[in-house]
Amino acid sequence: MKNDLSQKTILLDHGSGGLASQELISNLFLKHLGNKVLSALEDSAVMENQPGRLAFTTDSYVVDPIFFPGGDIGTLAVHGTINDLAMRGARPLCLSLGLILEEGLPLADLERIIISIRDASQNSGVPIVTGDTKVVPRGKADKIFINTSGIGMVAEEVEISATRAKAGDKIILSGSMGDHGITIMTRRAGIALAGDLRSDSMALHTMVRNLLAGLPPDSIHTLRDPTRGGVATTLCEIAGSSGLMIEIEESRIPVRVEVRAACEILGLDPLYLANEGKCLALVAPDIADQALALMQSCPEGTEAAIIGTVTSGAAGRVVLKTTIGGTRVITPLHGAPLPRIC
Repeated sequence: MKNDLSQKTILLDHGSGGLASQELISNLFLKHLGNKVLSALEDSAVMENQPGRLAFTTDSYVVDPIFFPGGDIGTLAVHGTINDLAMRGARPLCLSLGLILEEGLPLADLERIIISIRDASQNSGVPIVTGDTKVVPRGKADKIFINTSGIGMVAEEVEISATRAKAGDKIILSGSMGDHGITIMTRRAGIALAGDLRSDSMALHTMVRNLLAGLPPDSIHTLRDPTRGGVATTLCEIAGSSGLMIEIEESRIPVRVEVRAACEILGLDPLYLANEGKCLALVAPDIADQALALMQSCPEGTEAAIIGTVTSGAAGRVVLKTTIGGTRVITPLHGAPLPRIC
């Protein structure tokens, strides 16, 4: 990197809007993220008309540490925003990228994150079309915070919402739970455990697109990604929004051996751990096996499993049938045992 980028760290001058800012944009951001729309450097991106209804989402990422096995804060930002669009059945079109950088952030770390964002964006086919950068003094942030917003389009016939769950629906979890949450916790604490603990960060829009294309209209009622609060809290939210009861079976829920072992050592319940590359799908019972097969045929859903059923029992209640034959009422996560996991 030349000119100001030869400096080893982010300077306050990089956020001034002057020459240093321009060099940061041209020599780093556009170098890796440039495309026809972004490279114009206009105040807003103008997208061509698209058929369907507009979907819009935004999210901020403050994960600590910023690098972890399976990804970093950059991949998390791209995948998380794409997934929020996909959970409403939207086809993601584009993303914005807002960066808040702390003075002293190593430029090598920033470039590594930008490269991750580029790769995640290119691999998902969802471009970064607009962005903004601010620099704050040392101690006023923690290395880097990212905000991403996303725009997508929802086909007229698609209506997916937690309020649309129906009694009899089968609940499919697209893969093993707890990978991201336990990876961040052990990495932050410096705990070395046996096995390959890695974040599950990935984009799910292609799998969702295949589901929508391969299943009868109106057979997918609810899609949700169980991020903060995990599968347990997400199911409680769905039960509350739909006014129905949810029953899940512990023996059917996929959890990796290394995740389960780490949870036992640390006294954690994988049901409450964050996921960044999994979704819950509530589908009509007559197409559940077809939906499961479609998910398992996708790289993002090879471990998918039917884990439970929606019933007309006690409204808003989630019940777990344990492996030893008992039952346990599942409640939402209380408190914040693991902050800054995304």
